Amino acid sequence: MLDLKAKYEILSFSIGDTKAGTKMGKMQLKNIEDNSILNCVLWEEALNRISDISTRVGNIIKIITASYNEKYNNCLLNNFEVIEQAILGIDLEVREKYFNKILNVIEGFKDEKLKNFVLKILKDNKEKILVAPAAKQMHHNYIGGLVLHTWECIEMAQAVLPKVKKYLNKEEVLAAATLHDMGKIFEYDINLDSGMIEYNEQFRKDWISHSQWAYTLCMSNGFLNMAKMIAAHHARTEWGAMIDLGERDLEPFYYIIHHVDDLSAKFGATRVNDVRNLAKEG
Repeated sequence: MLDLKAKYEILSFSIGDTKAGTKMGKMQLKNIEDNSILNCVLWEEALNRISDISTRVGNIIKIITASYNEKYNNCLLNNFEVIEQAILGIDLEVREKYFNKILNVIEGFKDEKLKNFVLKILKDNKEKILVAPAAKQMHHNYIGGLVLHTWECIEMAQAVLPKVKKYLNKEEVLAAATLHDMGKIFEYDINLDSGMIEYNEQFRKDWISHSQWAYTLCMSNGFLNMAKMIAAHHARTEWGAMIDLGERDLEPFYYIIHHVDDLSAKFGATRVNDVRNLAKEG
């Protein structure tokens, strides 16, 4: 049975076109009591009644009217009430702190060519980096998500490197951790009023993915090992990797960016509501 008093967190929301040419919304909700997932569809009539702010990822809502399937895990959502408004992302002051932490790591490099290469990318794109999300749905999908995810990957790499330093070039690893998702500043567009994230269609026409963008950038500037780490960071080709970590006899450096990226994506401040205390931690 459906609990009519249940409260749900909005995990994702997107709008697309139907075959009939009308708008259709898709919303995924999580019951905050039992963590069950409810997948919802909103037809154009329902979309016209709600605002962008109401559909913000992280909002806590209560369903007012809806039609459900037999298992109550899918519904046609007609109307809902926002109980608690989600934050849009990390405060600018805190984003600036994380960006400067990243800069400080890179500025400590002894390899001048590598240092200047990474610093130029960061400084030339600072404005975009400070607002970009790190994903559309899966993790760090909020304003400032990319800069935090990048810092988490650097921190995790720094923790691991003392144990594996004989196999890896420390500065190459930290640089790859910094750049592995940097193409997302072009791959995603985020609405700064609603927090809604959409793919940038022009980027998707020009590039296969953010991984290809960063791989190409590193290769064209002569940083071959960094390019290979980035190419493998999604682990499997079916998950978007350009190099599959299931292949035999790969050198050890191929693996590290995948593992630090995966740890951040699973254990970092992955949801928008996880960032409320970052001002104190930052």
